[in-house]
Amino acid sequence: MSPVRRCSRTACGRPAVATLTYVYADSTAVLGPLATYAEPHCYDLCSEHSERLTAPRGWEVVRLATDTGPVRPSGDDLEALANAVREAARPQDRNRGGARDIDPMEVARRGHLRVLRSPEP
Repeated sequence: MSPVRRCSRTACGRPAVATLTYVYADSTAVLGPLATYAEPHCYDLCSEHSERLTAPRGWEVVRLATDTGPVRPSGDDLEALANAVREAARPQDRNRGGARDIDPMEVARRGHLRVLRSPEP
């Protein structure tokens, strides 16, 4: 099964970019960005079918802004990534405190691996 959601229209295999839902009480069709999860009462549409969408007579179509372009990392995302890399590269301070950092059997540590002393007989 493909992780890409496809257009709900019959015989259309293009990737979905928008989700269509209906508000029957208000006679409104709402076309918005692709929903996070596929819902049973919603329809995923490709860009072509979402552009050509029409509603029944007397109904209103509300088109929410859809961004079909690739999502680019923001400055905050890049800064958080840089901070995480710096933190991972920083040497571990063995005297930082905390009972779990002190292990009398531990000789050295590299990442998640530990070198332990041989148990004395």
